[in-house]
Amino acid sequence: MNKTQLIDSIVLKTGIKKKDAEAVLSAAIESIVEALEDGEKVQISGLGSFEVKTRAKRLGRNPKTQETITIPASKYPAFSASKTLKDSVNK
Repeated sequence: MNKTQLIDSIVLKTGIKKKDAEAVLSAAIESIVEALEDGEKVQISGLGSFEVKTRAKRLGRNPKTQETITIPASKYPAFSASKTLKDSVNK
């Protein structure tokens, strides 16, 4: 399911206008992204939680030259599904 299909599903389930559904979904996504940028954890009951995790600096190897390189530390978004979501998927 992509964003357009999700918007269509929201319209069918709520009866609101497509333009309004798109605005609500965009605002929700934007709010989640802003919270993650600020280092906050976002928890949505029944769905799961989004948070920013950190990968430590580490050594790697260039596969072409076999030269050892340093891979810098980085941050990445992570999602953990709630127990409710896991149970729904495993039915």
